[in-house]
Amino acid sequence: MLKDLEITSEERDKILTNYIKEGKLDTFPSKVKRKIIILEYFIQQFEREKDYTEKEVNDKLKGIYEDFVTIRRALVDFGFMERSRDGKEYRVK
Repeated sequence: MLKDLEITSEERDKILTNYIKEGKLDTFPSKVKRKIIILEYFIQQFEREKDYTEKEVNDKLKGIYEDFVTIRRALVDFGFMERSRDGKEYRVK
């Protein structure tokens, strides 16, 4: 499904401009395509090949959006991050 979404750079720029103000997310969009763009923005805050605790993930996301739990869950649900079986570690996919 996600591979079928074509996102132009103009579209990405417009959505980021509309949703991200002064480095923070105003509202999390309801449309899937917009969510993908926002989640791509969020995942750039994390290093690949590094394991993060849930607290570390939360701390990074808190600075960008107050409902950081929704963003953390979406990062996992949309396949940007993976979570260990016990839910204690996160890693960029």
